[in-house]
Amino acid sequence: MMISKYSANGNDFIIFHSDVKEDRSKLAKELCHRQDGIGADGLIVIVPNSDYDFEWQFYNSDGSTAEMCGNGSRACAHYAYVNKLAPKSMSFLTGAGVIKAEVDGEMVLSELTSPKILDKNIEFNGKSWWLIDTGVPHLVHFTQNIEEFNIAEARELRNKYNANVNTAFVDGENLQVRTYERGVEDETLACGTGMAACFYRAMLEEKVSKSIEVYPRSGDTLYLGVNDRTITFKGRVKKTFETEWEV
Repeated sequence: MMISKYSANGNDFIIFHSDVKEDRSKLAKELCHRQDGIGADGLIVIVPNSDYDFEWQFYNSDGSTAEMCGNGSRACAHYAYVNKLAPKSMSFLTGAGVIKAEVDGEMVLSELTSPKILDKNIEFNGKSWWLIDTGVPHLVHFTQNIEEFNIAEARELRNKYNANVNTAFVDGENLQVRTYERGVEDETLACGTGMAACFYRAMLEEKVSKSIEVYPRSGDTLYLGVNDRTITFKGRVKKTFETEWEV
């Protein structure tokens, strides 16, 4: 089996395509293991779909499934295009719904599913949090110091609300974002749906405009905006290598 390793702004993914849709949670844990496997934040398997260009199966590194992943959607789109599984402008099915994406070299733009505010009135440790679903649920809090990211607090919130946890800082006209990601169970260098959730709250509270740059811990630059349908998410992806794996 040939597999590819992709990096999308600090998130890394193992990707391959198959004609068979089946449970691959055990394989995801094996491949994503940082010491005994290849190592990645998640596994993406592209399978056929009669209504769209394809559909995906997405697994976190612990073998659990996730409905959506913003950075994964861009890496997946690039893989599908270069492997002639989809045209440059494509649509594919995820657990969160249909995602549209467009590939331009290493730059990939994806349209995320429509954001939903689940709760705007969460108070925890004296901080105000919004719970926003941008494909998966995210808790969002704004801070005056992005270096103050409490992993223990994030883990407690993640378990209490079964959501990813984001802290954001308004950096001039743009945002800096940190994310604790469920399934990885630690801080990750970037999270697309998390950045989108932070952007959405910031835009609604008029902290930022409708088109901004967002900087995750990876140090990369992501471009977020809105169109007449939903949030757009654009950034560079990189195929790091391809190898054969025996199963």
